Amino acid sequence: MCGIVGYIGKKEAFPILIKGLRRLEYRGYDSAGVALINQEGTLNVYKTKGKVDDLVQYCEDKNVCGNIGIAHTRWATHGEPSSVNAHPHYSQSQNLAIIHNGIIENYAQIRDRLLAKGIKFVSDTDTEVLVQLIEYVQTKKQCDLLTAVQLSLHEVIGAYAIAILDHRNPDTIIAARNQSPLVVGIGEEEYFLGSDASPIIEYTDKVVYLEDGNIAVVSRNEDLKVVNIQNRKLYPEIQTVDINLGQIEKCGYPHFMLKEIFEQPDCLTNCMRGRVNVATDNVVLSAVIDYKEQLLKAKRFIIVACGTSWHAGLIGKQLIESFCRIPVEVEYASEFRYRNPVITKEDVVIAISQSGETADTLAAVKLAKKHGAFIYGICNAIGSSIPRATNTGSYIHVGPEIGVASTKAFTGQVTVLTMLALALAKERGTINSVEYLELVEELHKIPSKMKEVLKLNQRIADLSRTFTYARDFLFLGRGYSYPVALEGALKLKEISYIHAEGYPAAEMKHGPIALIDSDMPVVVIATHNAMYEKVLSNIQEVKARKGKVIAIVSEGDETISRIADEVIEMPSTMECLEPLLATIPLQLLAYHIAVCRGKDVDQPRNLAKSVTVE
Repeated sequence: MCGIVGYIGKKEAFPILIKGLRRLEYRGYDSAGVALINQEGTLNVYKTKGKVDDLVQYCEDKNVCGNIGIAHTRWATHGEPSSVNAHPHYSQSQNLAIIHNGIIENYAQIRDRLLAKGIKFVSDTDTEVLVQLIEYVQTKKQCDLLTAVQLSLHEVIGAYAIAILDHRNPDTIIAARNQSPLVVGIGEEEYFLGSDASPIIEYTDKVVYLEDGNIAVVSRNEDLKVVNIQNRKLYPEIQTVDINLGQIEKCGYPHFMLKEIFEQPDCLTNCMRGRVNVATDNVVLSAVIDYKEQLLKAKRFIIVACGTSWHAGLIGKQLIESFCRIPVEVEYASEFRYRNPVITKEDVVIAISQSGETADTLAAVKLAKKHGAFIYGICNAIGSSIPRATNTGSYIHVGPEIGVASTKAFTGQVTVLTMLALALAKERGTINSVEYLELVEELHKIPSKMKEVLKLNQRIADLSRTFTYARDFLFLGRGYSYPVALEGALKLKEISYIHAEGYPAAEMKHGPIALIDSDMPVVVIATHNAMYEKVLSNIQEVKARKGKVIAIVSEGDETISRIADEVIEMPSTMECLEPLLATIPLQLLAYHIAVCRGKDVDQPRNLAKSVTVE
């Protein structure tokens, strides 16, 4: 969850580290800190509770000189957010400083052992335990820092991405990873570290993605050295990353979330480019071409995901079952990995994750792989852990998503799932050619129809002011719209802190209807599809109890428009593609309500973008 940055070279490190932290702040923002070695060889650690801006303010009167340093922005796991628990952490002698993303599961046992040896601790974190262990091993064994790190990591159980400084060796950073992402950037006579490539790309496009068990020795004026815990030298591939800097800047928008909502038409165009070919009436996915046999012989698909990605998976289930006639299960990855699931070699497991680093989803992938299942990944972050762990897959190609509340990643995931369902259905012969061609053509039109929906932004902004002080919301949908209702409720909860629930509209009668009164806004996705009359009845049930109804309807609807309190019209499309359009008004509604309430839209409390810990 936390963000890690490092630099060694000829430039002043502090500005580079701070800029990097700002780009990684979406990963956590409870506290922030920096460690620098200056020209005199002094190791200075500065850290504070709060965001990166608070750290910058704290450092205004501090000595931040030095051209080697590490920095960290934290999402708290062990120990509450505070300046003491913030990273970096000194060792007892203050010879070493460490930053860490992950969880050391056996930290309590190690801590007890070190306490018995006379080691004193100042924080409540598992991270301080690790740096104290490394120093203890280094002192006891009289070894260099690399050896001490290797020996210490032998004793550690858990996930980690770490970077360590030793003021006695001011020309080297030691970095290591296990189940938490870490990237090394290779520049001209300089190196960079990052939890992902975003802090690096301004300076170099050459990167090495460290694998689990890798330890990188990053030294001034030397080639990058990568070894494992056994000190066997490794030769990782140097890759070229292609990220437009504009994609990680606000570009005039007040928030990343609003920018990313408005990027969706272009993002889906990029997602479909070379895949949806209207001229040839075809959907092409390279994964389906290359692994056709494994995908077609599947007796069952299992989708594993968390949060927003899980909602996309629910839509994927309906698409694959409807078009491909293959049974699909959708599982929370966090539950799937622990309940001894039945997995066979005839299963295809689809893992969905925006970051490609979601700890529970990655663990579910490894479990399924162990049982012989074929693994298909759907991710956004190129080179991330899940794509590297799968047999094949498809990137969604929507560009970096900085806002913590996912928007464009969701529609990108649904688009890829739609293309996958269509490509498989054609190969299986389970879809007639007329319906297939109609779907291909309509899918191609979705980005332009999204632009029409986005024209409603000001209307939704005005509407949102009405609900600034609402305490509860109910979101209702049926069929393909039910996962959209879940996603709408999640967006509102995440960024406005208003309690919201998503429900199948018909299930409202089985409990939630008791909550409905004049103070309960109810958002209903009521587009003109096969369920229209049923949803109309559900709306009437809400109105009979004085509930306030905000209806998402198809353009030109006259029936529901007369009943609902507020109506948001969107262009008509095929029922299976409606989630791609209906989601956008709900994203905008959540955004504008949060803005009206004065909330930090891009960095909502207690959340982080990439959940790399359990």
